[in-house]
Amino acid sequence: KGQVPRGFVVLKAGASADGLADELVAAVRDEIGAVACFRLVDVVPALPKTRSGKILRKTMRGIAHGKDEPLPSTIEDPAVLDSLRPILRS
Repeated sequence: KGQVPRGFVVLKAGASADGLADELVAAVRDEIGAVACFRLVDVVPALPKTRSGKILRKTMRGIAHGKDEPLPSTIEDPAVLDSLRPILRS
């Protein structure tokens, strides 16, 4: 409770974001059902990852909740997290 699902999508080269959000919302509704309340989809240039390729979900969640999350020492590209901060806080 208190959390809302939100999708962050990184497009492949040459892919278009036109209608993608509606397609994803419909796919989640078909697979999981309306109970998922999935409506928020953001197209982002990249996701923050560790050097081993794991997505920094905990860090992203903390920033979205307004916490000052420390920059993990294992982050691959710190600039990605800086570019995501305004999107996560919106």
